[in-house]
Amino acid sequence: MTFRQQTDLRKIKEFLDMVDNVKVDIRRFKDPVLVWAVKDGTAYYSFWEQDIISRFGLENVDGWDFEEDILFCPDWVDEALDEWDEDADDDDDDNLDLSVFRKIDKE
Repeated sequence: MTFRQQTDLRKIKEFLDMVDNVKVDIRRFKDPVLVWAVKDGTAYYSFWEQDIISRFGLENVDGWDFEEDILFCPDWVDEALDEWDEDADDDDDDNLDLSVFRKIDKE
């Protein structure tokens, strides 16, 4: 598994709110880093201090503390969604001229 990291505190709090993990107290960390990997629809994650990740590198992370179904995680956690093209779901109906739908007065 290839682990990834997130240092943005806002995104870390979003993650914790969505997974609803009461075992993690983010206030214990000076500079928290969320480290996670996704495999077969499950997110495997841990929290680390930034200085430890900086010193030893993300490539040396080989374990996790918690597991969560990817459905209960923010969209940015899933690797497959990173490649998702926002314009790929555009329908031709989006460009429909709505001026053809005008109110018809009933007499």
